[in-house]
Amino acid sequence: MDLTELRTQIDEVDSQIVSLFQKRMELVDGVAAYKREHHVPVLASGREEQVLDRVAQLAGPKLAGASRVLFTTLMDLSKSSQYSQNLPDDSKLVSLREGAKEEFVLPQKAKVGCQGVMGAYSSIAARRMFAQPDLRFYPHFGDVFDAVESGEIEYGVLPIENSSAGSVSAVYDLMKKHNFYIAAALKLRIDHCLVAKGPIPLQKVTKVYSHEQGINQCLGLFSQYPNMSPEVFSNTAAAAEFVAHSSDDTLAAISSKETAQLYGLHILKESVQDNDFNFTRFIIITRDFVRTGDADKISLSLVLPHQAGSLYHIITRFAVLGLNLTKLESRPIPGRDFEFMFYFDFEGSILDEKVISLLGQLESQLEYFSFLGNFHESL
Repeated sequence: MDLTELRTQIDEVDSQIVSLFQKRMELVDGVAAYKREHHVPVLASGREEQVLDRVAQLAGPKLAGASRVLFTTLMDLSKSSQYSQNLPDDSKLVSLREGAKEEFVLPQKAKVGCQGVMGAYSSIAARRMFAQPDLRFYPHFGDVFDAVESGEIEYGVLPIENSSAGSVSAVYDLMKKHNFYIAAALKLRIDHCLVAKGPIPLQKVTKVYSHEQGINQCLGLFSQYPNMSPEVFSNTAAAAEFVAHSSDDTLAAISSKETAQLYGLHILKESVQDNDFNFTRFIIITRDFVRTGDADKISLSLVLPHQAGSLYHIITRFAVLGLNLTKLESRPIPGRDFEFMFYFDFEGSILDEKVISLLGQLESQLEYFSFLGNFHESL
């Protein structure tokens, strides 16, 4: 039998599989209707294991593992269909979607909080996102969250991720603690400069102050000039302010050009970051959920079951619905052995029925699920 004949037979078998798949999903609709009418939970783990054991035995030793993978995917599709037809009316997401139908517009003027001091990248981002912000500055990220919580400010602008140094984990932790939402985001190009009080030779610089992220983005500078000792500071702009007021002319800071001009510092070297493609994502946090008319990205945090294949099952659901994941990251959960908090960003709208159905499924199934917002990210 030649290749053409083999492919022809495969096409015939595929047609039979599709026909049987359609019939199976019709039966699934019947199961969903019965469970909805009789208030039966969608998830029946015992039934799933019975099915997987049965098909593995039918397939034989050679295909037992592959058959389990195939039928696990089929059951994931079945559960997804059932959940979409049984979304609880009291779901928090349903109420958020209702509120999202009224489009929100960021105000031109607003009380906006940033961590650090004037000239920090957060303040640059805030001025890009608000036409006339009334900027307030706070020593720590947590202080910005507290100010939003108390109503002292309306919005907070905070860094959430850098293309070189990764996520700002402290901000994610605070999002979880306060249950705030992301109203909008901005991807800001970060161009670091080495700045000092005067034009001293690079070989004469002793200590370089900057935020931990700024230092991590410029490690090549310290390899090239071993005389420079990196010193972690609360903020890039605060580091520049410290150097400007220091009596030690051998100190330097890593900050932006705008910050150097603000504090009257001399630029010793421009573009000292390791990667020219260096961007930081900033988010606007709010106490209450809002959705702008151009919102096209959703951010989630969740904890998956500590068992084989759990991440695969979740990703499959996004793939089936054609939802494009733009970020997938994990962080260890303190005090729990090899268990992780996952962060998902994907393209979508909470007004989309298939999206709200998927989110409702995750909300009802997972040990921990947090919807962080539906927003638009500007460049």
